[in-house]
Amino acid sequence: MDKFKDAIAKALAKQTSLKQDQVLGMLTIPPDPNLGDVAFPCFALSKELKKSPPDIAKDLASKITVEGIQEVKSTGPYLNFFIDPAAIANAIIPRILKEKDHYGSIMSKKKALIEHTSINPNASPHLGRARNAILGDAVARLLKFHGYNTEVHYYVNDVGKQIALLTNEVGDSTPEFSDMLEIYQRASKKMEEDEKVEQAALETLNKLENGDEEIRKKFHNVVQICVKGQAAILFEMGIKYDHFQPESEFLFDGSTDKILKKLEKTGKVFTDEDNRKVLDQSDYNLAMKEPVLVLTRGDGTSLYILRDLAYGILKNKRKNDLNVMILGEDHKLYAKQFAAALDMLNEQAPTPIHYSFVLLDEGKMSTRKGTVILLEDFMQEAREKAEAEIKKRNPDLDNIHELSRSIGYGAIKFSILKVSAEKNVTFNWENALSFEGETGPYIQYSHARIHSIFRKHGEEAGTGNLDLLKHDAEIALLKSLASFADATTHALKTYHPHIIAHSVFDVASKFNEFYHACPVLQDDEKLQAARLQLLEATRIVLKTGLELLGIQAPERM
Repeated sequence: MDKFKDAIAKALAKQTSLKQDQVLGMLTIPPDPNLGDVAFPCFALSKELKKSPPDIAKDLASKITVEGIQEVKSTGPYLNFFIDPAAIANAIIPRILKEKDHYGSIMSKKKALIEHTSINPNASPHLGRARNAILGDAVARLLKFHGYNTEVHYYVNDVGKQIALLTNEVGDSTPEFSDMLEIYQRASKKMEEDEKVEQAALETLNKLENGDEEIRKKFHNVVQICVKGQAAILFEMGIKYDHFQPESEFLFDGSTDKILKKLEKTGKVFTDEDNRKVLDQSDYNLAMKEPVLVLTRGDGTSLYILRDLAYGILKNKRKNDLNVMILGEDHKLYAKQFAAALDMLNEQAPTPIHYSFVLLDEGKMSTRKGTVILLEDFMQEAREKAEAEIKKRNPDLDNIHELSRSIGYGAIKFSILKVSAEKNVTFNWENALSFEGETGPYIQYSHARIHSIFRKHGEEAGTGNLDLLKHDAEIALLKSLASFADATTHALKTYHPHIIAHSVFDVASKFNEFYHACPVLQDDEKLQAARLQLLEATRIVLKTGLELLGIQAPERM
């Protein structure tokens, strides 16, 4: 719709005191198609023209003419623009067929760094962490799609008390990754029952910070087992990283000491009654009873904030145009404390994207490993359920095993990504794996259905007279395709992949309405040629949208 919005904004700027960019920012898409394709609210002109918004709308409707606009109507205080369907078809379809999987991209040449997932390396990841990785991966894909040279980081917490506790429990053994959860749970239980276990972990941590090479080697071995195991599970879901940044690097290279000294020079660091060094952040109006940030333990060992600050400064040195990190909503206050501390160091904080929890319907899934629902178990459940559904629908397919992964993982990802990050996700297996409604499999099946049509016709869409696309279902699909480009831009500006999810679902929904209303392979060769071009454009957009969400687009289902 960009082309038409620009033309409308230009025409309105000529008739009003507003600038073209101002008008562009005020244009909206009406919720009801009967109210037009683009709307302009006239409230902003009322004071200057000394007229009511409805009167202004009526006056402008009689003066405005825009190429490609079929009709301009006033409805109350709004000026509504109805785009000529032929104009949409001739503007959108050739553009999609030319740009292909770049359709909707702003083709930026800037740099971006995104940090996401960062699971504590003490066990197999649980389901709650999946949203961080899936959301982070989708944002990274969105940045890359728009042309950003994007670096994806995994920040490895290889220093904390949890790792010390696990390292002490492991001792000199070399356990398998699959055993780490049980070992960590055993150690945690011991710590609850005996305070000496926690004290031993803190002593181990103290030795690490003081350069004990044997302890350092043990930490490294335990962390490597966990990180490799976690990364393999996420890689299975198509989630990849460019760089694993060890937290310990900032401890061993002296960065934490340097950060502490810089903060002390601000005059805002003091020692509290527990012999801890804390940072006074009262100047930042944070929602805290005691506006202080604890920097060290009473024994002098550093807390993670000092290493996080060193990492934040390192990322700033890379001179990225965008610096993003994905955090749970329970880290909102910490993100503000972290940003305030960076500001005190004259450094810029990364942009945080917060997400809420993933919940399960009771009884919909049982875990084989106690109270923790492991991501790998959840993934296996997804594959098994998807395979059962495929066999029920199309048992003769050759690639059922591989297809079950595409559909199962796609179902998980879409169920999470279609929900705005700040809202809870309630996961329901029956809904997620349905081939109907707002689900991943529904969109995947729509893409496969288009491939089926082309297999019957031949893989080339050819050329045709796009003016012939006049059916209501054709027009609705055209408008949905046009809106996809707007959705990708909006999603980039807000870091909200759910906008992509809703847009690609809308395209799939409009395609299915078109599929049932408008036979493609028919006797009228000219109309067939036009509809095949529409289908080819739809196929491209569906695949692009799915890939932006990290979901595969099967050609057969």
